[in-house]
Amino acid sequence: MLTRKYTEDNVMTERVDHLIEHRIPWLLIGVLGGLLATIIVSKFEAVLATNTKLAFFIPIIVYLSDAVGTQTETIFIRELSHKKIHFVKYIFKESMVGFGLGIIVGLILALFAWYWLGSISMGLTIGLTMLINLTTAPFLAVCIPMILYRKRSDPALGSGPVATIIQDLISLLTYFFIASLIIF
Repeated sequence: MLTRKYTEDNVMTERVDHLIEHRIPWLLIGVLGGLLATIIVSKFEAVLATNTKLAFFIPIIVYLSDAVGTQTETIFIRELSHKKIHFVKYIFKESMVGFGLGIIVGLILALFAWYWLGSISMGLTIGLTMLINLTTAPFLAVCIPMILYRKRSDPALGSGPVATIIQDLISLLTYFFIASLIIF
């Protein structure tokens, strides 16, 4: 894969084909993961058919999980490049941040879904999904760059696409699993 040397190169002086060569493998992982996400959604067709309103919330569930992961990952990679990090303390702290964000965002979206759709079960499904997804997003966002860093790959290139698709898959599985328990 990629070496840490890539991070030392000046992106402005690199040839475009060289930059594409370094980025495309990670994006192809995302393409494969996106196809897997499509298959996952199709496996929950019966749940969606029972309550098509579940589809309304897919974009926000996936987006917020990714956004929290991206924030965590960006900060972690910056910290990783500047100093040595106590990994266990860092991941615990970020998971607590994710838990707090999950409570806040989960409550907001649960109340919105309940009010807008007039369904307590939809509100509970959305709120619980957000709590779980935003609590787990920081864990992935820290573990993936650390794995790449230790394998001498550039975490700035690979972490985003890999963490995003894994978080998307987890977010969808969590959402549809909770929906199948509460609504279906």
